[in-house]
Amino acid sequence: MTELVQSIYIHIPFCLRKCFYCDFAIATISQQEIKERYVDTVCQEIALTAQRGANRATASSSTNVASLRTVFFGGGTPSLLNPQQLGRIIDAISIHFGITEDAEISLEANPGTVTTSSLQGYKAIGVNRISLGAQAFQTELLDYCGRGHNVQQIYDAVQSIDAAGIENFSLDLISGLPHQTLEHWQSSLAQSIELQPKHISIYDLTVEPDTAFYKRYQPGDRPLPTEEATVEMYLLASAELIAAGYEHYEISSYALSGYQCQHNRNYWLNQPFYGVGMGATSYLQQQRIDRPKKLRDYFDMVDIWQDQGIAPTAPKVSLTEELIDSLMQGLRLAEGLNLAKLQQKYGEASIEQVLDCLQPYFQKGWAKITDIPEPRLILVTPDGWLFSDQITTDLYESLTKQDASTPS
Repeated sequence: MTELVQSIYIHIPFCLRKCFYCDFAIATISQQEIKERYVDTVCQEIALTAQRGANRATASSSTNVASLRTVFFGGGTPSLLNPQQLGRIIDAISIHFGITEDAEISLEANPGTVTTSSLQGYKAIGVNRISLGAQAFQTELLDYCGRGHNVQQIYDAVQSIDAAGIENFSLDLISGLPHQTLEHWQSSLAQSIELQPKHISIYDLTVEPDTAFYKRYQPGDRPLPTEEATVEMYLLASAELIAAGYEHYEISSYALSGYQCQHNRNYWLNQPFYGVGMGATSYLQQQRIDRPKKLRDYFDMVDIWQDQGIAPTAPKVSLTEELIDSLMQGLRLAEGLNLAKLQQKYGEASIEQVLDCLQPYFQKGWAKITDIPEPRLILVTPDGWLFSDQITTDLYESLTKQDASTPS
C-alpha cells in the first residue's frame, strides 16, 4: 500500500557560530558559493527522493491528495539563507510533492539574522510561521550560552515579524542554563508573554557529549541549577503560560487556540515524514534514514545517489521498535494515545504488556486511561510529564526484553 506522507523537514546547517550547548549538525560557513551548492544539492535530493517513491505528487496531478501539509526549515540557522535560496527549495518541494494551499510552512530564525525586508521575502515565497530562538532575556545568560544575539535583537526580530505581516510566530526558551535563577526564568516568561507569540517552546537544558558545555559542566553541579530548581522552573512555566491563555498541549510546548505546531505533531504521532539535507533523518516505509553530519559527506552521498543510483538506506524498524517510538512520542502529548488504535496495530498482547508495565504509575497517579470520548492512555500532569523519562525507559526495557525473548 502506498504510504501517505504529509510532512517534510529540510535541514539548513549554517550558523554564524556554534552555541555552547549545541550538538546539532551545523557548519559555521559564510561563503555564498557553498550555500548555493548546498541549496542545489538539497533540491537534487528532493528530486531523487520523489523518484524513489512513497507518495509522489507532481504539479500536473489532477488529484493532488497526497500533497504536503507541513514544511519545516530547521537548523542550524535557516534564516542565513536568503528568500531566493529558500524559494528554490520550496519550488522543488512543490514540483515533486505538492504543497497544500493551507500548509504550515515554518522557518527557524535567530534574532539578529532577520529584517523586515527579509521576512517579507520569506512570506512572499510561502513561509507563514517563524520559530524564533530567543532562549533567554538576560544578556549574561545569552553570553554564557555562546548565543550570537542580544536581548534587544529579540525585540527587534519580533517587531520585524509583525511589520512583515507574519502573524504566527513561536518563541523558544531554555531552562536550566548555567547561572540561571528562578528570578531570571520568571522574567523571561513575563517578557515572552508580553511579546504575544502564538506558540512557546520550552526546553530543559541537556548537557550533550561533544559540546562545549559537556567539557565545562557536569549535570547537577554548579553553576547549573539544581534538579529541584529546574522542576520549579518547569512548574512555574506551566502555571504562568496557562494563566496567560496558552494550552500546555505537549511536554515542552504551549500554544494559543488553533496554533499548535502541526509539523511537530506529525513527529509526536509517529507518522512518516521526508527529511532532506545534511544531518536530517527521514522516516519512510519503516526506515529511519540518517544523512551524513558533515557537509562534504552529504554532498558525496547525493552525488553517489545521482550518478550510481545508490540511495541511502537503513534496516526496517521492527513492530516492537515502532510501538516503543509511538509510546515515547505520543505520551508527550496531553491528549495521549488512542488505545483502540494501538491494539489494532500492535495486538492486544503487546498493549496488555504496556499496561502491566505502567501499573505502578497508574497507582501513583502519574498515568491513567480516560474514557471520554474514547479510551486514551495519558500521562497526568505534572508528575507524569516530570517523570516521563523514567516511565518511557521502563516501557522501553520491558518491551525490548520481551522482544528479545520471543522466538523469531
